[in-house]
Amino acid sequence: MATVKEIKATARPRAGKGAAREERRAGRVPGVIYGDNKDPITISLEYADLRQKIYAGRFLTTIYDLDLDGQKHRVIPRDFQLDAVRDNPLHVDFQRIGAGPIRVAIPVRAINADQSPGVKRGGSVSVVTHTVNVMVKPDDIPDAIMVDIADLEITHSKHLSDIKLPDGLKVLSSIDLTLVTIVPPSGYAEELKAAADAAAAAAAAAAAATEAGVAPGAAAAPAAGAPAAGAAPAAGAAPAAPKK
Repeated sequence: MATVKEIKATARPRAGKGAAREERRAGRVPGVIYGDNKDPITISLEYADLRQKIYAGRFLTTIYDLDLDGQKHRVIPRDFQLDAVRDNPLHVDFQRIGAGPIRVAIPVRAINADQSPGVKRGGSVSVVTHTVNVMVKPDDIPDAIMVDIADLEITHSKHLSDIKLPDGLKVLSSIDLTLVTIVPPSGYAEELKAAADAAAAAAAAAAAATEAGVAPGAAAAPAAGAPAAGAAPAAGAAPAAPKK
């Protein structure tokens, strides 16, 4: 079951850009609560508390009991905007949670990288897909989709179809989605080319020797029963008759 956390907000009586700027000047962050077939509510949150929650991680997959002036709303963050220069929160959207499943982007996390033969050979882990979109009941939202790469070699990948997902998740992405791959180290392509060139040269030499009737790496053997070249005649053997 997903952990429910607390967050506090106050009602913001006025909407619009001017009202939002006033909130930011007062050290607060404007936001909105919407969904569940109810009217949206404009809210205001304490800047430091919201920033800490965003940068703590898993903000968009965490369920909150939002205390709005003493009234609780069960919500999940849907989006937030950050300042382009300072990365400070400028606005946040919350969706009310009803009884049915909701759409959530679950983060992807690679595990057991220290056991990967590709990593041991100098490769590096690359998370290709950072989140996977799923439909899931709010109480069943997992912290992450764990991808075990203990057996992954260089240039090999793990796909969504390779992963056993937690119960209750309906994936909205392609099952062939690449999640994690092992990137080759610098110079790896040159090493493969050199090995391939050496193997090709050895194969060519073996083929040439076979075509010449000589076993690779050895001189041709004498025919069965024939004396070796330069060998003395066997004892008692008659001399060869002179040619006419």
